[in-house]
Amino acid sequence: MLKIAICDDQPKELELINEYITEYLGAHTLEAEKKEFSHPDQLLTAIETESFHLYLLDIVMPMVSGLELGQSIRRISREAQIVYITTEPGYALDAYAVNPLHYLIKPVEKQALFSLLELALSKVDFGKEITVTVKVKEGLRTLSAGQISCCEYKNRAARYTLIGGEQVETTTLTCGFAGHIAPLLRDMRFLSPHVSFVLNMSRVEKLAREGFYLREGGFVPVSARQYAAVRNAYLNYRLSREEK
Repeated sequence: MLKIAICDDQPKELELINEYITEYLGAHTLEAEKKEFSHPDQLLTAIETESFHLYLLDIVMPMVSGLELGQSIRRISREAQIVYITTEPGYALDAYAVNPLHYLIKPVEKQALFSLLELALSKVDFGKEITVTVKVKEGLRTLSAGQISCCEYKNRAARYTLIGGEQVETTTLTCGFAGHIAPLLRDMRFLSPHVSFVLNMSRVEKLAREGFYLREGGFVPVSARQYAAVRNAYLNYRLSREEK
């Protein structure tokens, strides 16, 4: 499902943008989850535990500007589409570092927003999100690939670390770890740098010789024999994201 975050400290602007997006989604029969944030701190808190495909951000806001907010989003995700909404076109150069999709000038015109939504949706694979259903002590749980930071095979079970730090541990695997993680590896964000680990490359803070350091504070080792191949795969992933 498409997930959209709108952040603007002006209530009327926030309401208007939300109204236009609702109209667009209805006209195109698109299912989506929209969340409105009237303060950047609210969105900063939200992205600690969830991700969005599309962010519409006012640039001039109290305490944390839309530019700073965009930098925080980029540290978490290189895939997300960021659209800035502003009264000041001069901010365009300052925003270059977060590679925004486009800018909208206030007051926002409906057709301009509709055209931008069409462009944004053409770049989002929201209908193709891979999910894995795992057996846990309490029953079954379905995890979307975007929720997962990494997964470790330990004591014949898989332990998932999710965005935000929550850990989900499966019961004993009957298919082996390689078979268990096969669906995740069909997602270009995922890589297995070690026989007992798979990680989401969009969650990497740093790659060192010994392994990957993740944004959630975790560490995933790299097999010494695979280091060159793993490093190249990670660099290719980063380059592919920056070219979008």
